[in-house]
Amino acid sequence: MKRKSVTSRDVAKLAGVSQSAVSRSFSSDAKVAEKTRKKVMEAARELGYRPNSIARSLITRSSRTIAVVTYSVENPFYAFMLEKASRFFQQQGYHLLLFFAPSDRGFDTVIDDIIRSQVEGVLMLAITLDNAQAQEVADFGIPVVIINRTVNYAGISQVGSDNFSGGYWAGRYLASLGHQRIAYLSGLPDSSTDQQRHAGFIEGLATEGVDCHALEVGNYRYSDACDATRRLFAAQSPPDALFCANDVMAIAAMETMRHEFGLTVPDDVSVIGFDDVPMARWPSHSLTTLQQPVDQMILKATELLMAQIHQTDTTPEQITLSVTPMLRNSTRRPARYPEDN
Repeated sequence: MKRKSVTSRDVAKLAGVSQSAVSRSFSSDAKVAEKTRKKVMEAARELGYRPNSIARSLITRSSRTIAVVTYSVENPFYAFMLEKASRFFQQQGYHLLLFFAPSDRGFDTVIDDIIRSQVEGVLMLAITLDNAQAQEVADFGIPVVIINRTVNYAGISQVGSDNFSGGYWAGRYLASLGHQRIAYLSGLPDSSTDQQRHAGFIEGLATEGVDCHALEVGNYRYSDACDATRRLFAAQSPPDALFCANDVMAIAAMETMRHEFGLTVPDDVSVIGFDDVPMARWPSHSLTTLQQPVDQMILKATELLMAQIHQTDTTPEQITLSVTPMLRNSTRRPARYPEDN
C-alpha cells in the first residue's frame, strides 16, 4: 500500500519545532541545535518522512553519491570489497561516502547522518540489522543493499555467501582428517554470518559422529582472536583442530600457537579459515579456507542498488552465492574424504 505523503509541516508539528528548523536539520551545512535535530529526526522516522531534496536527487540523479556503511576495514576482506565497490561506482559516475558504524549498535548510529547527506543509495558491508531496523530503513525510501549479512526481512535486497555450507564442509573435513578435539573460533556471535557458519560446522561434525570440543569468541578481530586462542590452548584438553569464522582470526590463531605454545601447523593442529583474503595465500600462512566469491558479491550488490536507484518498480532480491574450499598447508592431508550426501 502506498504511504500517505508526509510533509515537513507534519514533522515540525510532531517535533514541536518550526518548519525552517526541519529544513535546517536535513541540511548538512546548516547550523541547528543538536537537541532540535534529534527531535526532528525522531519525528521524521516516526512519520516515515523523506525530505523533498532527497526525492529530487533520486529523480534527477543530481547527487551522484552512494553511502557505504561498514563497522571496520581491519579485516582485509572488507577493504578488498570496498575497493571493488568504489571502482564500480566510479565507472558509473558516482562517488562514495564512507560511514563507520560500531558492531554492537550498527546502523542506528549513522542513519541520521546518512539521511542528511542526501545520498541516492546505501551499500551496507557486514552491518547487522534486526527486523525493526530493516523496516525503518525501508520506510525512508532510500535504496539499500546489504552485503555479507542477512536479515529476516523481505523488503531489503541482500547478497551473501552460503555460510552454512561452508561451515558444514569445514566440520566434515576436519573430522575426516581424524581429529577428535575440534574447536570453533567464533566471530561476532550476533551476526548472521557467524550464526550460519557455526550451525553448519556443528552439523558437519555431527555427520561424522563428532561433537564440538570447545568454543571461544574472537569477534572477527586479530587481537581478540589471539586472546581466544590463548584460552583454548591453555586449557587442560586443548584442541587438535580449529575452524575460525574468518581468515584474520585463523592467522591470529596460527601465530599465537606457533610463537606462544610452540605448536606446529598442521602437524599438531589443523586450521581452517573463511574468506580467502590475499594473506591466506602467502607461503608463511598457506591457509586452508572457504573462498567467498568477492567479485560476484560486489557485482550483484552494486547492480541491485543501481537498479533500485534508476527504477521505481524493482523488487528486493535475496541472493546467496556458493563458497569454494581452498585446500592448502594448514590442514593435514586426508586419509579419506567424506562423500557428498
